[in-house]
Amino acid sequence: MTDTTDIVEAAPADKAAAPAEAVAGEGSEGATGDSLMTEDDLFGPGEEEEVPAPVSPFDRPGRWFVVHTQSGYENKVKQNLEARTASMNMEDRIHEVVIPMRDEPEFKGGKKVISSKKLFPGYLLVRCDHDDEAWQMIRNTPGVTGFVNQNGKPSPLRRRDVETFLGLDADRSREASKRLKPIFQFGMGETVRVKEGPFADFSGQIIEINEDQLKVKVLVNIFGRETPVELEFAQVARL
Repeated sequence: MTDTTDIVEAAPADKAAAPAEAVAGEGSEGATGDSLMTEDDLFGPGEEEEVPAPVSPFDRPGRWFVVHTQSGYENKVKQNLEARTASMNMEDRIHEVVIPMRDEPEFKGGKKVISSKKLFPGYLLVRCDHDDEAWQMIRNTPGVTGFVNQNGKPSPLRRRDVETFLGLDADRSREASKRLKPIFQFGMGETVRVKEGPFADFSGQIIEINEDQLKVKVLVNIFGRETPVELEFAQVARL
């Protein structure tokens, strides 16, 4: 790293004084004209931070193959394969082992919960080099029963399948839905008025906001009892 002290000492005296003279000159002009420097003049226009696009798993080194396993032993086979890869120093040939999963909503005890389920029970996805030695090592791993193949050779997955199975399409859909989803204008605990439906003109306090389903739960006083009522975002308004 260059020593900043050396840079200051090496600068000629007349150049070091130049910025001060320039600022002084501009200040005097600004007193009689429109030449005052603004913050934008000093720092330039602001730049928006670019959000990087998601990287496709298809573009990682190697190719993706589908491996058959004994049903119910996917996790164990994954551990076996990763352990054999490390013990045989083949990390540069066998890059990744994945059990494709999907999120499924379920209702337990009257509440909605998200559970992870295997997308293809009895199968793994393996990213490895496209060669016989890597395939042979995978094939001989305990619990592996074979590859999805074509003409006797393991068949690599297409880009579309890889991105679908490993969630890139799902990520894109979630981002798109976030951009299209209306913004709810009210906060927890705020009192709002019901503007349409069977509870129109009632008012109540917001006790729950469900942005995924675009619904809100309002505690409404009905016949002297506070009753939670579920409404669409569009059905409530500010008092």
